Amino acid sequence: MDFAQPDESAAAAESMRQFAETEILPVIKGYEERQEFPHPIIEKMGAAGFFGAAFPEELGGSDMGYLAVAAIAEEVSRMAPEFGYAMNMQAMTCPFTIYNWGNADQIRRFVPDLIAGRKIGMFALTEPGGGSDAAGSMKTTARLDGGVYRLNGSKQWITFADACDTGLLFAKTDPEAGHRGITAFIVEPKSHRGFTANPIEMSGLSKCLRSSAVFLDDFPVPVENRLGEEGGGFKIAMNALEWGRLTVSARLVGLAQRCLDEASRYATERVVGGQAIGRYQMVQHLIADMAVNVEAARLMTRRMAWTMDRGEASNRAASQAKYFAGIAAKHAAQSAAEIFAGYALADEYPISKMTAYVNMLCIGEGTPNVQRILIAEDALGYKDANRHPVRNPRAKG
Repeated sequence: MDFAQPDESAAAAESMRQFAETEILPVIKGYEERQEFPHPIIEKMGAAGFFGAAFPEELGGSDMGYLAVAAIAEEVSRMAPEFGYAMNMQAMTCPFTIYNWGNADQIRRFVPDLIAGRKIGMFALTEPGGGSDAAGSMKTTARLDGGVYRLNGSKQWITFADACDTGLLFAKTDPEAGHRGITAFIVEPKSHRGFTANPIEMSGLSKCLRSSAVFLDDFPVPVENRLGEEGGGFKIAMNALEWGRLTVSARLVGLAQRCLDEASRYATERVVGGQAIGRYQMVQHLIADMAVNVEAARLMTRRMAWTMDRGEASNRAASQAKYFAGIAAKHAAQSAAEIFAGYALADEYPISKMTAYVNMLCIGEGTPNVQRILIAEDALGYKDANRHPVRNPRAKG
């Protein structure tokens, strides 16, 4: 394994930094104040190629691979964490699952518009009360009615649901069959009645890029929009979360790096007792531990991406990276808060904002305790984390 970042991945990250400086940071305050979904920015990101790194050129992608996906997700989260959501909904969890599991017609119809930012995506798995057993406790149903399925039920914490054009949604076609009764659907909320998304207010997080509670009332989905076979939704969802852990891990690394950057800058500027607080040993201890944790989390995330680029089973690497990236980011946020002291709460500094996004991302794509279970059972030999066959379109052919 070459530990150097590939030139094209480094260039993609630098392009993301420049884009954030010129296209996001000058205008995001206005979108937040208006609580307006920033369609123009998402479309510009798509046109610039930030969502297409894992997709072939014939679909509008750049075919750079997962290392580039990780580099872009890390940088956008360091610069503008609100837009890290888009790396899941527009670049990985939503369009990539259609690309990975869809038929040729579904891929052609839906993937290019999603990665170009022309259509807004979502991934609707979690339900109220479902917790970490989102699939096993699923209550949303899909009943076949002629040429359509009628979906009834609700979903919770669904990112971009209030703006979604094309999304993935999971429901039970056989409520008595447990995991084997779950089916995946490609949904188009703006094309049919029966889909309602109510944004959830979450303190410290974006008011223009939000998650919603979703309610389905006989919402119709054409049979041709079923993804895979009836009863095949559970394995599709679990595979999708594996790819989602790549972007979530990278986003956590970006947040941790931002906390380290801000804390280091503040420690050299803040003077107490006649010298910069960075000269004090306790502050240096915090900075040293942050630096090591961030670099370790970055390397683990890149190892996951490297494994995926090779077409190898990556669930073990994904769980380990997601788990440790969360630890590193939480430590970085807490350490930064200690260095900033009372100013960590001031809006002029981004520490409280970074902390809110860290806490949110530690839950998404599997909580720390869920990752602990996967990692421990693998280490103890109870369940091989890489036991499932690889489903990776980059390994095809």
